[in-house]
Amino acid sequence: MTAPLDIEGPAAPPRSNGELVFAEPWEGRAFAMAVGLYEAGAFSWPRFQAALIARIAAWESAPAQDEPYRYYRLWLAALEDVLVGLRVVSTDDVDARAHALARRSPGHDHRDGHSHGQGA
Repeated sequence: MTAPLDIEGPAAPPRSNGELVFAEPWEGRAFAMAVGLYEAGAFSWPRFQAALIARIAAWESAPAQDEPYRYYRLWLAALEDVLVGLRVVSTDDVDARAHALARRSPGHDHRDGHSHGQGA
């Protein structure tokens, strides 16, 4: 089972020459997490798609003045909405994890390719 990604429309992921585009490593992980959970049967794609469209519509109707449009932030928020709605996680769990990750040192999620001491 593969996630039926929209090619056009409000829920369509950013693409370049037909390929998905991720500006940061976490965006690809957020994307893969949603697709993987869908493929595992955790939720239906229309449910996720509706949550994503709702998040995008909410941002469009009242964008934060200092926050630019970031598709994968909305994607991740939609995934959180779905998982909270299914009672897989609680809002408190999501908030606690977000705060823990925010306290990590700068550069913990980088692209330099070294192994961080893992076996070669």
